[in-house]
Amino acid sequence: MKKRNIVIRFLLFGTIVWSLVLLSHIPTMAVDVSVNIGVNIPLPPAIVFSAPPQLVVIPETYVYADPDVDVDIFFHGGWWWRPWEGRWYRSRNYDSGWGHYKHAPPFYSQVPSHWRDDYRGHKWKGHKWEHKRIPHNQVQRNWNKWEHDKHWEKQNTWGVRDLRRQQNSQGQHKKVQKQHQAQQSQPRHEKSDKKDNKKNNKKGNGK
Repeated sequence: MKKRNIVIRFLLFGTIVWSLVLLSHIPTMAVDVSVNIGVNIPLPPAIVFSAPPQLVVIPETYVYADPDVDVDIFFHGGWWWRPWEGRWYRSRNYDSGWGHYKHAPPFYSQVPSHWRDDYRGHKWKGHKWEHKRIPHNQVQRNWNKWEHDKHWEKQNTWGVRDLRRQQNSQGQHKKVQKQHQAQQSQPRHEKSDKKDNKKNNKKGNGK
């Protein structure tokens, strides 16, 4: 009888241990699945360049594009960007090292779909566009300084004639929007404190 109880206890203990082992492997299996999903995202084919890219800056932006290749490839913010089969990819190099980017980059909303037609027609929003080709190494070396110093606004507004007035009005509009957003994001208690301070100041001046 004692031997039978010992065998039953041993079996129960073994069952519990085996169950714990199985449960401990479940999270690992889930992690492996998620990793495989990321790894299996296909990479775009290489772009064949006949020569190092000569870029053009798209007016009213600091986005640079190569009009000599059939597919869209942009340079912005220190990265090369390209869409492919509904996904976006970026790299530090224009011809290799592409990695998947989870969504469309914010700058892309500023790029009109017909920018190539405007480039070929030397027109931008009905104005003459005297665009200038820029070697890619100059862009990669100077993009940050150019953007900070508003380089292309000062260069005859991106080479587009009669664009200055429109650009200035857009700048004022953006400035007003930023101020409005800053006011909206201000904490309520901070606003109420400022109102109280103004009231106190008025009372003090009245005295």
